[in-house]
Amino acid sequence: MLVRHGETAWSATGRHTGLTDVPLTATGVEEAISLAPFFRDRRPALVLTSPLRRAVATAELAGLIDGITDPDLHEWDYGGYEGITTAEIRRTRPDWSLWTDGVPPGDAEHPGEDAEQVGARADRALARVDKVLREDRGDAVVVAHGHFLRVLTARYLGLAPQEGRLFLLRTGTLGVLSTEHGLPVVAGWNTRP
Repeated sequence: MLVRHGETAWSATGRHTGLTDVPLTATGVEEAISLAPFFRDRRPALVLTSPLRRAVATAELAGLIDGITDPDLHEWDYGGYEGITTAEIRRTRPDWSLWTDGVPPGDAEHPGEDAEQVGARADRALARVDKVLREDRGDAVVVAHGHFLRVLTARYLGLAPQEGRLFLLRTGTLGVLSTEHGLPVVAGWNTRP
């Protein structure tokens, strides 16, 4: 199961929020709390959470208190586009797409990543989840960020990281990855209990 963190001031305004550690808004807190009924009677075998406070707070408010903080789950590092909206970027690059064009380098705190680098982090997270699933210990939950979870979904389905563009994921929602006849599938998306 995938959980995208609740709303932040930056996500509400479309600002690229990679490594900047912004808190949840009041709406984001409500979104996270609204997930709690879904997890109330579930005991996942593994909960992996991004180290950024918007994800940690979402996990806690949803009742996922026994999570392991995993640095591989942080959001895409947007480099020089950190804190900037797509509309602002397109004033100078009208056809820009994060998925195909990437980001310019930023500073030491925000050096930037391309889709392949985000995909490599997603692959590592999926390997940790796969180990739990192969041992049949139960479900796994990943609490993280919109673009990262979209890349993780693409990689789970055997697609290139750039194909995460196909999976819009709203704040404070669930995605369910599963299998059918031994093949990976998306079993639920943008769900709120």
